[in-house]
Amino acid sequence: MSTLQLSNQTNFYKGKVRDVYTIADKYMVMLVSDRISAFDVVLPRPIPYKGQVLNQIAAQFLEATKDIVPNWMISVPLPNVTIGHKCETYPVEMVVRGYLTGHAWRTYKSGKRELCGVPLPEGLKENDKFPTPILTPTTKAQEGHDEDISRDEIIKQGLVSKEEYEQLEKYTLALFERGTQIAKERGLILVDTKYEFGKKGDTIYLIDEIHTPDSSRYFYSEGYEERQAKGEAQKQLSKEFVREWLMENGFQGKDGQQVPEMTDDVINGISERYIELYEHVTGKKFVKEEVSQADMEKRIEAEIAKLG
Repeated sequence: MSTLQLSNQTNFYKGKVRDVYTIADKYMVMLVSDRISAFDVVLPRPIPYKGQVLNQIAAQFLEATKDIVPNWMISVPLPNVTIGHKCETYPVEMVVRGYLTGHAWRTYKSGKRELCGVPLPEGLKENDKFPTPILTPTTKAQEGHDEDISRDEIIKQGLVSKEEYEQLEKYTLALFERGTQIAKERGLILVDTKYEFGKKGDTIYLIDEIHTPDSSRYFYSEGYEERQAKGEAQKQLSKEFVREWLMENGFQGKDGQQVPEMTDDVINGISERYIELYEHVTGKKFVKEEVSQADMEKRIEAEIAKLG
């Protein structure tokens, strides 16, 4: 899809999977494309309906958490488009972990008992639940990988003031608790996730997507205890399956490695998994929607006109 032409547009940013248009320096139009990235590489073929899946999950969770913290979303005029407030982004991502998995497990397995300044208890095994959720923030890198950072370091470097950082912590833990409750109702465990925040005027807003399979990891509740007791891998609901397929085919984003061929079968299989994720996470049936570029521009313009 080519770039949209929107009135009063003051900026355009093309991310790995999203196209972001700034309108009159006050609002943002976020188009979630069907592009897919893994290991910081955009894969050569898009995944049908992936943008719609992620945008609609995020919209549902932003709506379900707006009593905890104001968020950037104003409207969702199209299945893969959200219009919202333009905020000044905080330069840290708030990563919250309820279980010892992924990066936290790799750190733990290497013998370290601290992550982002947070002490980790002895005697845990992979995918065990933490006594209480832990916050392991990262810096938001413009290029390359985000880096782990401690709360003290964030405040010391002046990335976020102490007062505001404490507010971000409160919001993060409350959002994670709400996400955990909603996941439980769907037979899922919210394992870990990340939140991004921004500021407009004096107000802190929750921005970007939340509780999607691209920003979060879920386990299936059923059989979790048995799998842990037997030392078996947990059944996951996340985009981890894409990374696993790439690794099985010899690709981890390293120099000189080739992305394996993405056949129609592979593409359709990934698309079906995303739709399955949507239905599990939201508890709703997925309805495929196709929108032409001309119709998309028209509907977005109509929404922007309402904002004045």
